Amino acid sequence: MHNDTVETLIGAAVIAVAVFFLAFAYRSTGSTGISGYELTANLSRVDGIAVGTDVRLSGIKVGAVSSLTLNPNYLVTVHMNIHNDVQIPADSSLVVTSAGLLGSSYLSISPGGSDKMLPPGGAIRNTQGSLDMMGLLSRFVGGGTSGGNNNSGGNSTAPKP
Repeated sequence: MHNDTVETLIGAAVIAVAVFFLAFAYRSTGSTGISGYELTANLSRVDGIAVGTDVRLSGIKVGAVSSLTLNPNYLVTVHMNIHNDVQIPADSSLVVTSAGLLGSSYLSISPGGSDKMLPPGGAIRNTQGSLDMMGLLSRFVGGGTSGGNNNSGGNSTAPKP
């Protein structure tokens, strides 16, 4: 009888811990129904960006990515939910950035100097997609060049068969 009580208490403790972690994960992902307004931006590459990715202004989280769609021009339209208390100048720019070489990607807004603010549903026009880091590293490590053969003499001759 004593064993049944101990097993029941241990089971209840495990379930309580699981519920606590689920609640913590739910709150930390920003899924608490924070109200905000939507902005969009078109980007050529969004490597590492997904629904829920942070949108930061001057390093501070001001929103999150709400959806990603491919438009008819083969650009990715990023829909962002921005907190209501944050106003974004109309001439701001958006860049896909990563937190270090191996860090996760996020969207970084650089505020412009305009007095006019983006309205709800507005679009950030000045954008830069993500860099192909693996491509850049492979070119650097592989000794990729820009068309020359590193011949310092200036004469480029083809090898004879």
